[in-house]
Amino acid sequence: LTTLAGRRERRILVLNKVDTTAKEPLLVLAQDLTAKVPFEEVFFVSALTGDGVPELKARLAALMPEGAWHYPEDQVSDASERLLACEITREQLYRQLHDELPYDSAVRPESYTPRKDGSIEIHQQIVIARDSQKGIVLGKGGSKLKSIGEAARKELATILGMKVHLFLHVKVEEGWAESREIYEEMGLDWIK
Repeated sequence: LTTLAGRRERRILVLNKVDTTAKEPLLVLAQDLTAKVPFEEVFFVSALTGDGVPELKARLAALMPEGAWHYPEDQVSDASERLLACEITREQLYRQLHDELPYDSAVRPESYTPRKDGSIEIHQQIVIARDSQKGIVLGKGGSKLKSIGEAARKELATILGMKVHLFLHVKVEEGWAESREIYEEMGLDWIK
């Protein structure tokens, strides 16, 4: 909060999980936080039930500066399809493993090859930091990895509008989070 208080940018306080907490303590918390940091606005939301989310989204959209499109209107992202595919697999990895796997995993693109039949073949590597995490990602008999792959493949097929053949494998690479190369392969900036 100290760092945030010293910033000049617009500050908006968003308190989540309003569906699990009584209103009075939330109001007191909002007042306490606003006394420490001058928040311009306060939103009470429940990401689970969706309460307050439309209002927050509308406000954030209203605050966005207008500008030129950075990619065609029919394209869902400015990321390449190869990197988008990694993001979708990473999303499934986190969704399906919840709290079992800390955020020290990455999805590295290996190949992205169009096939003659109009489908696409994608090979990706799930990088984890410790050997003890491999069993978590694989699951019994590879069932968890298969489930992650199936969900990612279905979402990719919908987004790309074509049949997708997705091949995943897991690699233990201690200290991967300190590797500039992996960040660059994932299309992320290296900030150290």
